[in-house]
Amino acid sequence: MKSTKPLSGLYLLLILTSLCVSHDLVTARAMAQTDAFYRSENSNYTIVDSVLDSLRFTITKTLIRNSNGNLESISTFVNPEGQPMKWHDFGALEGPGWAANAVGGALEIFLWARFLNKPEWEFCALKILDHILDDGFIDFETGFIKSYRIIGTPIFCLNFKHNSDWFCPGSMAKIAYQMLLFSDYLGNNNPRAKKLKSTALKTAQWIQSNVESTPNNWFPRRTKPNGRIYQLSAEGGSDPLWQESADGLFILQLFAGLTERKLADYRSVIKDKIYSFINAGGIFGSINHDTYDKHENVAYAVAFRVLFQCSKILNDQKIKRFAYDRCLTGLNQFMLTNNINGVETKGLLYMEKSWDTAYLWENAEASLAWFEAAKDLQNVNPVDNKKMELFGLTVLRSISKHHHGEFGFLTEGVDWNNHVGAQHHINNTEFGDIQYTEPFLNNQHIAEPTLFYLTNLANVKSTGSSKMWIDCEGNIIFKKSN
Repeated sequence: MKSTKPLSGLYLLLILTSLCVSHDLVTARAMAQTDAFYRSENSNYTIVDSVLDSLRFTITKTLIRNSNGNLESISTFVNPEGQPMKWHDFGALEGPGWAANAVGGALEIFLWARFLNKPEWEFCALKILDHILDDGFIDFETGFIKSYRIIGTPIFCLNFKHNSDWFCPGSMAKIAYQMLLFSDYLGNNNPRAKKLKSTALKTAQWIQSNVESTPNNWFPRRTKPNGRIYQLSAEGGSDPLWQESADGLFILQLFAGLTERKLADYRSVIKDKIYSFINAGGIFGSINHDTYDKHENVAYAVAFRVLFQCSKILNDQKIKRFAYDRCLTGLNQFMLTNNINGVETKGLLYMEKSWDTAYLWENAEASLAWFEAAKDLQNVNPVDNKKMELFGLTVLRSISKHHHGEFGFLTEGVDWNNHVGAQHHINNTEFGDIQYTEPFLNNQHIAEPTLFYLTNLANVKSTGSSKMWIDCEGNIIFKKSN
């Protein structure tokens, strides 16, 4: 595959090869390019230690067993002790939807359970999944998925405002894609896997049959429950992004996932929609349902991941080049290159100009995008490979600075300019970390890029009775007994 800059990358590679330049020098040059953003590893608290704390917080402080014997989240919005913050829209909700993210969170716990050989965590993950499969969120005939349940009640709703006037089809597609990914690890004959695949397929069919295209040939940000376009914001006013939200990328991700597994063939619709995306110069409007900016950091990260995935399905280099040159490079505009107002912000990305706090699920998704690029560039362009790797590592290292309390809590966001108000910060400081988090999302999403790094990019060495995972700078980031 071609690199982002194939001629210069190949030329540099030939020079390095002919001069026998060492791997360390290549890494040093990559570091120089990332210096303003770069953060070094903390050997006393590694990026893996950070993940383990986040998972510990979710598992030990935020789950309850329901009357069906399944596990559900105590709340989508909690404080460092795991107590629900019911004054917030998220506080009285749980489920698989955008902010609650139960299926995605369960999958991350499941994969780390397998990696660490923790059967008790695997059981926990499956009981969270069973809650979504068995406790009323899914219409198995149509594939329609309800996003949330109001905690302490049997009432389901389609959006975070506690009503069903509208929902986000992209977010429903994301749930179905998470189900599809989960099924990959359960085996074809597993009853859960069959249910997950069937749901993902029917969800895609429902979206394709019912969700209207917008005038710009993209997906609407919100629709009514029947799939007809809904142009209002979450709060009820006019939504400037009603046809310009990157949330629609998750629909293409679902279509791509089904096509890759030969469960359906969505190549023609994928190509049609992606070229509408490209011809618009990219559609990077807020994925988060409660913000309204045409350029959101996580939109660029998701765009890279989805377009890169689709470029392989379609064998289309133009899509791949756009993914690198417009989407991945677009993340650079959000980089925070120093610590601001005494807050550990260096190495993080702010979310968007209209809401410039550095929220952490979005940062984790950016890290994952850079790692996927690094893997793609491994045998093509060693300098850009290390640059992408260091970008991703820097974000995870920076995130690790923002845990609080004895239970492993990771803040939802780093508020370096008092955007949300001091009363919502840890210790009520004027600038600092927000004293709430979403257990399966902001607190925990670092689990996915970190595991991707360990299993795809880290150098693994066995020494006697133990195994070590070493990053591209030679830091031991995890040890495990054989």
